Amino acid sequence: MTEIWCLMVREGMKYNRDISSGEEEGRGMGKFRNTAAGVRAWYGGLSIHIKLIAAYIIIILVPVIIISNYLFAGFYRNTIKDTVKENRYQINNEKEVITGKIAAMEQSFNLLISDSQLGEYVMMKSEPEVYELMTYKAFAFSYLQRVMFNNPDIAGVRFYVNNPFIMELWPIIYHEERIKDSPLYSKVMKQPGRMLWEIESADSNSMVSMIIGSNRADNLHIGIIKIDMRIEDFFEKAYTNSSERDSRFFILDQQGNLHANNTDPLPGLDEEQIRQAVTEYKQAGKTSLVVPGGGADFLYLVEHIDKINAELVNVISLHTTYSKIGHTRNTVILVVTLLLILLAVTTYFMQSIVLKKLDVLRESMKRVRGGNFSIEVPVQGGDEIGELAHHFRQMLNTINELVADAVKRSAATKEAELQALRNQIDAHFLYNTLENLKMLSEVEGQYTIADALTSLGSIMRYNLRWTGDKVQLSDELGHIQHYISIMSIRYDEKLQLQLDVPWELQNQELPKMSLQPIVENALKHGMYSALMRREGLCVDLHAYSGEGSFYVEVTDNGTGIPEDRLAVLNEKLTMTDAEFYSLPEEAAVLKKGNGGIGLRNVNQRIRMYYGEEYGIRVESVQGSGTTVKVKLPLDNTLGGETQL
Repeated sequence: MTEIWCLMVREGMKYNRDISSGEEEGRGMGKFRNTAAGVRAWYGGLSIHIKLIAAYIIIILVPVIIISNYLFAGFYRNTIKDTVKENRYQINNEKEVITGKIAAMEQSFNLLISDSQLGEYVMMKSEPEVYELMTYKAFAFSYLQRVMFNNPDIAGVRFYVNNPFIMELWPIIYHEERIKDSPLYSKVMKQPGRMLWEIESADSNSMVSMIIGSNRADNLHIGIIKIDMRIEDFFEKAYTNSSERDSRFFILDQQGNLHANNTDPLPGLDEEQIRQAVTEYKQAGKTSLVVPGGGADFLYLVEHIDKINAELVNVISLHTTYSKIGHTRNTVILVVTLLLILLAVTTYFMQSIVLKKLDVLRESMKRVRGGNFSIEVPVQGGDEIGELAHHFRQMLNTINELVADAVKRSAATKEAELQALRNQIDAHFLYNTLENLKMLSEVEGQYTIADALTSLGSIMRYNLRWTGDKVQLSDELGHIQHYISIMSIRYDEKLQLQLDVPWELQNQELPKMSLQPIVENALKHGMYSALMRREGLCVDLHAYSGEGSFYVEVTDNGTGIPEDRLAVLNEKLTMTDAEFYSLPEEAAVLKKGNGGIGLRNVNQRIRMYYGEEYGIRVESVQGSGTTVKVKLPLDNTLGGETQL
């Protein structure tokens, strides 16, 4: 509870932490909105007990926060102003020191390039004689060396010369070949004549280097000059153990590397936090910036050093500043915390009595989630919780009904699969038996029986051999011919099948077993009357194409269908399953097989394969026969099935 109180007091004081109060107010509102969104998300995940307790606590906590903010904000603001003023002087002083180091390195560079004897040496067009080399090294070079290292802060001066004739003179003159493979060489050559600064990021013996390409008056490249200074000498404040307990200096170079003495870091401060704070500092354009850290806030002061394109960062921990306010604040927090604990305990026991039914309902839901759908929910009443329990019981009843229905459907599916498996058992045995019977009939001279057995075998092969859901029209017609051949025996050769199918439509595709049910339906209802059984039934199958589709018409000369029954039949063909099986008369009719379900199944299959614009339609005039018209898409061709 103490940590929560500290956090809320600190958040309240953050509105006044910047020197420029007008700019800070706008930023504070943005942070407040973000904080509010986070609080809402966190609050939504709490239980009802905690939410109600939190509501009571907030009622007391908000006034306390407002009063505390008013009392402590003024003192905090004045303390921050004094801290900024004190550390601003230190960072400006350190910047001046660094500027002096830069000037010293530039002076060394100017001394080097102004040495005429050095210039003559590095631009020699032939190898020097030993005497000339020894004389130059003993006098001119020794003098140059004393001058260059007169400043103790200069750690090294190197002149990488682009001249193969000269000899290297340690520790200043080297061949440029030494650095041609380094990234430094390519960087200098891309920016000739420009002074570059590099800050090494090695763990030890790091250097701050000034690098520049040296050219003659005619822009002929002479070499590269590199002047080094130890990073501890260049950035004294950043690498000296600070006597200030809560203040540290850092250098942030243009590559984003941070340079400082890491032996005594500030608690709660990390490098990534410093980088983000400097970026925010530059974007906001402020004179100071306070950033929250691990356990304490940090005050940032930043100065840009133009020559080396780096940032001098002074970070001051505000932990001590907060500690000055903490003693008085902690006394207030202790009293408020005791009151809040007493309130929370009292509220919890009172709510437990009120929300007991909700806990019972929650436990019931957990049991349902575990798979127990037969539980009793012992929660009654007319309040919101009682209503919720009632709806939950209704939902359980619905779930149990759905589960029972799913079990029945699964059992029916398994039974259908088993039946299909039974039908496929030893199919070759049946084929061989039929073939033997056929040959026996031919031997005995019973050719009618032999032909019937041939047709029966073909029908069995066609029905049991499903290599695909679609076949050629010619395959379906062959199956129908075998079917009529067998049925003619039943009706004493009173059946006739007439085919009128152009050869170009023979290979059109259609769903398998889509025409045979139509012909079977014609026989079933056409031979119903005694007249047809005496005179015979003629089934005419005619195929033709037109308007991007091809049509198959199956016409019989039976008794026809009354007009009212015909309208009902066509309507049933286009009904959904729910509408069809919800008809009151369908249960009894379907058991008798008179509901047109065969035609309906064919129509549904065609629509499923090709779309709603295709299917079948029945046309009939009572006493004049019936025509079933099948509409299918044109130019859908298959290779067909081979009849074995």
